[in-house]
Amino acid sequence: MIAFITGATAGIGKAAAELFAKNRYNLIITGRRKERLQEFSIHLKAAYKIDVLCLNFDVRNFQEVEKAVNSIPAEWKSINILLNNAGLAAGMDSIQEGVIDDWDRMIDTNVKGLLYITRTITPIMIKNGYGHIINMGSIAGKEVYANGNVYCATKFAVDALNKSMRIDLLPHNIKVTAINPGMVETEFSMVRFKGDEARAQNAYKGLTPLQAEDIAETIYWAATRPPHVNINDIVIMAAAQANATTALRK
Repeated sequence: MIAFITGATAGIGKAAAELFAKNRYNLIITGRRKERLQEFSIHLKAAYKIDVLCLNFDVRNFQEVEKAVNSIPAEWKSINILLNNAGLAAGMDSIQEGVIDDWDRMIDTNVKGLLYITRTITPIMIKNGYGHIINMGSIAGKEVYANGNVYCATKFAVDALNKSMRIDLLPHNIKVTAINPGMVETEFSMVRFKGDEARAQNAYKGLTPLQAEDIAETIYWAATRPPHVNINDIVIMAAAQANATTALRK
C-alpha cells in the first residue's frame, strides 16, 4: 500500500505519515523544506522498515508539481491514498484591510495547490482502477467568522471541490473524503500570525485543542473502511469547541 501525503514535514501531514508508516504503508512525502523532508524520511525508514520517496516542491507551482509527479518511478505509481494536506492561513485582517500577498498565498496553496496535485495524481489512480483522495478542509469551510474572509473562502472552495470530485471520480472507483477540523494545535497559528508566539498561544488559551495525532487517527480510520464504504465528510472539533466561534475557556 502506498500513501502520497502533501505538507508532510509538520503538523497533521507529519502525524498522518507517521501513522500510515506504523501501519506498514510505503510513503511518498512532499514538502517545501527539503532538509526536514529528508530527516523525516530517515526516521520513518528506520522506525518502521518501510520505503519512503521524498518529493521536494511547492504545491503553488504547477510546473514543479508536474515535474515531481512525472519523476515518480513506475514501482511507486500504485498509489492507494492521496492526502491533500498542504494548506495554511496567513493573517487575520478584515476584508478592507487585507494584505494581498496573504490572500494570494492562501488561494495559491489551499485551492490551486490542491487542484494541481489532484490533477496530476488522479490520472494515475484512474489508470490503476482504484484510489482514495482525502482532502483536508476546516470548520472554516462550513461557517465563516470575523476576519476569516479569504481563508474561509479557500476552505469553502475545498468543500465544493470535495463534493464535485466525488461525482467526477465515481465511475473510476476512486473514493473522496473531506476531513474538517476545528482548533488543532500545530504550527498553523504560528504561520497565521507570522511568528507571533504570544498570539499563536492565545488561540488555544484556556482549553484543550485537538492535536495533530487526533486528526491523523481520523484520516487513517476513513482510509481503512471496507471497499463498499466511503466516508464523505467529517467535522471534528475539540470537546471544548461548539462551532467556529464558540469555545469554553477556563
